[in-house]
Parts: sequence; C-alpha cells; structure tokens
Amino acid sequence: MKILLVEDDIEISTMLKNFLITENFEVITALDGESACEKFFSDNFSLVLLDLMIPKMNGMEVMSKIREHNTVPIIIISAKDTDSDKTLGLGLGADDYITKPFSVTEVLARIKANIRRSTQYAMGTSMEQSVITQGVLSMNLNDYSVKKNGKEIELTAKEFEILKLLLQNPKKVYTKEQIYSLVWNDAYLGDENAVNVHISRLRTKIEDNPRDPQYIITVWGIGYKLGDFKE
Repeated sequence: MKILLVEDDIEISTMLKNFLITENFEVITALDGESACEKFFSDNFSLVLLDLMIPKMNGMEVMSKIREHNTVPIIIISAKDTDSDKTLGLGLGADDYITKPFSVTEVLARIKANIRRSTQYAMGTSMEQSVITQGVLSMNLNDYSVKKNGKEIELTAKEFEILKLLLQNPKKVYTKEQIYSLVWNDAYLGDENAVNVHISRLRTKIEDNPRDPQYIITVWGIGYKLGDFKE
C-alpha cells in the first residue's frame, strides 16, 4: 500500500514515514501543496495523509484538487482542532480528521480502517445484489457507481458506504453511533460531527431539495433511515 504524506514539519514527516515503513507501507512525502499535487497525479496511492497548514498551496486546496478527480481516502492531520475546522475539512471531502498532537498508533489504526473500507469496494462480493434501485437513484455494487436519472454522481468512499448501508436496509433506522461504527469501522467516541457532515454532503448530492430530503430521512431523537420513496 502506497501512502502520500503531506507535511511541512520535517520532524513529524520523518517520524511518521519511518513508523509507517516498519508497518510495510510505502511512503512518499511532500513538504508543500504544489509538490503534493504533482506527486499525487503522477502516481497511484491507497491513501493521503494531509496537513492543512502547508506552504504554496494549503491542505484544503490540495484536497479540493484531488477530489475533482479521485475518491482516494484522505485523512487530515492538523493542529486546527475546532469544530468549524473539522466540519470544513470533512465537508470538502476528507474521510477522517486527526488533531495534533497524536499517537502514531492512532494514525496507523485510522489508516488501516480507511484503506480496509476502500479496498472492500474494489473487491466486491457475488453475495450482494449487484444493482440497488430506489426511485430514480441506482447503486451498482460491481463498479461502485451511483446514478440519478441515469447521470452519475461522484461520491467519496464514506458517502458511498453510508448510502449503501441505507439502501441495503430500507426498513431499518440507524443511530449515529451505529452509522459511525459500521462505516468508519471504529469505536464511536460521541462525536456526531463526522456523521452529520457526511449525511449533509450526501444529501446535497442525491436529493432534489436537501432541506426536504426524500432519500435520507431524519428520525428525530434516533437517527436516519431510507425514505419510503415511490416511483
């Protein structure tokens, strides 16, 4: 597995690179946003570790450029730890957010969880229904595409997994804790922000009117479920 590590603090970059190499990852480093984009688009990566405060082009700009063309898992590592920073990062397409200071074991666990989830999409399974349809929305589990009225919608790995969970279980109401545990494959620590942001972003992409959703319905006091959409 090849990781792009974008971090301008050489000490942190070296520490993370050396640790991840011992865990059998190949690590390519970049010290600024411009070189990060150059390296990303000239190679194939399984995951991107991205600091926000980097020179020449900040992390948010780098992530936006990556998301124009690719749904590779992106984990932000940043000293910015406010809810607004996390919401912005997740809203622009990050799959996870780790605040500094951090432990390398936490970073490793997040990397493995995100790569595992992403790899499962590529593997597929013959036991699953290949195409799921709800209203004018369809999800193909063979090529991992989502279409609305025949037009393809670009989703990140986490958005795809949330929608897949709801489409495959149309009668079930999921709490935010259950969604986080199943999609992030990690213990829920009471932070609803990640789930809320991804649900909001997903609604923006698939709903005709995100403020009056028909597909992802809020069950107040409980969580979310798939809407009873009639064709």
